Amino acid sequence: MQATVSLIPGAISELFAQASISGYITRADQYGLMAAMLDDSLTEEERAAIDRLLHALYRGRMKVVDDLSTLS
Repeated sequence: MQATVSLIPGAISELFAQASISGYITRADQYGLMAAMLDDSLTEEERAAIDRLLHALYRGRMKVVDDLSTLS
């Protein structure tokens, strides 16, 4: 059985904005971003935003925390 990823419209841009302000994303957000990268329907803008977030994590400019999702 294959699980499907269903993205909420605008979720990536909202997550990008919140993470840019707070300097962190949650573990759930991180896994959501990784799953979203496998989605073939992402726009180039969404893919670039995810790349920038993951790059900021890699460079240590952003942290992953074990809190509830930053999106409300």
